[in-house]
Amino acid sequence: MTAQAKKSDRPVPQSGKPPYPYRTAWAIFLLLGNFLIAAIYFHVVSP
Repeated sequence: MTAQAKKSDRPVPQSGKPPYPYRTAWAIFLLLGNFLIAAIYFHVVSP
């Protein structure tokens, strides 16, 4: 296997940024929604 083929086999870019910003934003949004629903369920906040 050549160095070029090995470099292209990496599934995540090595730029330091998240590879999927749209997917990451949705995951954070859904996680915050989950915490909000849990807070309502445990009466930490009232709707």
